[in-house]
Amino acid sequence: MSTATSSIAKLDIGARFRSTRRRTLDLCATLTPEDMMVQSCPESSPAKWHLAHTAWFFESFVLREKLPGYKLFNLDFPWLFNSYYRSFAEFPEKKLRASFSRPGMEEILSYREHVDEGLERLLEGSPELETLKTIELGVNHEEQHQELLLTDILHAFFTNPLRPIYMPEMKSQEDEDVRFLKADIRGSRRKSPNGFSTHPGEAPGTAGSGGANALRFLGFEGGLHEVGNSGEGFCFDNELPRHRVWLEPYSLADRLVTCGEYADFMADGGYRKPELWLSAGWDAMQQNGWRAPLYWSSESGDWSLFTLRGERCLAQMSAAPVSHLSYFEADAYARWAGRRLATEFEWEAAAEAVSLEGNMLDSGRLMPSRAEETIQNGGAQFFGDCWEWTASAYLGYPGFRALAGSLGEYNGKFMSGQMVLRGGSCVTPAPHIRASYRNFFAPETRWQFSGIRLASK
Repeated sequence: MSTATSSIAKLDIGARFRSTRRRTLDLCATLTPEDMMVQSCPESSPAKWHLAHTAWFFESFVLREKLPGYKLFNLDFPWLFNSYYRSFAEFPEKKLRASFSRPGMEEILSYREHVDEGLERLLEGSPELETLKTIELGVNHEEQHQELLLTDILHAFFTNPLRPIYMPEMKSQEDEDVRFLKADIRGSRRKSPNGFSTHPGEAPGTAGSGGANALRFLGFEGGLHEVGNSGEGFCFDNELPRHRVWLEPYSLADRLVTCGEYADFMADGGYRKPELWLSAGWDAMQQNGWRAPLYWSSESGDWSLFTLRGERCLAQMSAAPVSHLSYFEADAYARWAGRRLATEFEWEAAAEAVSLEGNMLDSGRLMPSRAEETIQNGGAQFFGDCWEWTASAYLGYPGFRALAGSLGEYNGKFMSGQMVLRGGSCVTPAPHIRASYRNFFAPETRWQFSGIRLASK
């Protein structure tokens, strides 16, 4: 890399580092110190822990190794705020993070300032390319935790009997909801003999329930495709190496399944029909008492959805993508609709031609939103709104090599018992996502913004 190119990379990474660190604090601006201590489910972490852990990452993998004379902020923090890097240090059980009343918020914020000052000193010099790459990894790591912070707060506020609101509603969003509700009321959908809302020639689950555009399927020829990151720009190790896969001809829905369409599945007894479910899915559903997506409630007799902007009735959200579903629920819905879930490679081959635009964290909506008209030469909602469950298990690509040292634990050791999700969500930072990005969670996971795109053939 030339000196000029290295200087540009340093400027770009430095600017993104600063903006990312500011955004993490901005996301906590409406939270009280008490809010930031809550850990409401085993998968989640307190907001205070997210603030500390993201500083820990930069201190542990950048400053300790690359900044001469750097002094640790606190000798206990290297193990206290470690998440799962066993080769780096031991760490407390994840479920105990809510018990960390000390250090207090003031000390955590001082820790972040200490780390930021160290990074600035490092960037003022002439850091090596590998150092810049590790800083860039740290920035992307913090962006992941920005999304996790918001999904953890949503769960925490939902479990609070007072149902506090993270962010008051935007006026523009209220106007948008009214417009779509009026369109739904004026719409002239007809009922099929089985009681589902349909348009001519459409099967159940494809009718655009609740004012959404009628679901259409886009055909793809298949054939030999290259998948995985092309090597341009940042990527995680699990996106490499780029390799070839064979795809049979297939079709993908031009948008995500909506809340209204999923309500049709529920009304048809979808949670009571074992023939729709994988065996492990049926067991998970029975054991956990699932009868609707997470954050749906019906105490008043009508379904409502809890969001980061407060409680909303199903009528308001019927045209928006359904979210907070497990892989098992997504798979059962697809079977009920006479379709299937796409493989991750089918999704990537289709999404590579679509621009990186969508309803992500930068939009400020903080919830999935109704699909706009289908984008020319592709479908809508490939990026943003909801992570899309795929039918693919999370495995390493042929020739996969994890990063060296403790950073090799970032992705590779989770390649068992997880399913791949693609596309990002309404709380994914826009610079973070790309067509080759592979998210992964256990199939019973529901607390993320996870939804459904149907596939066929």
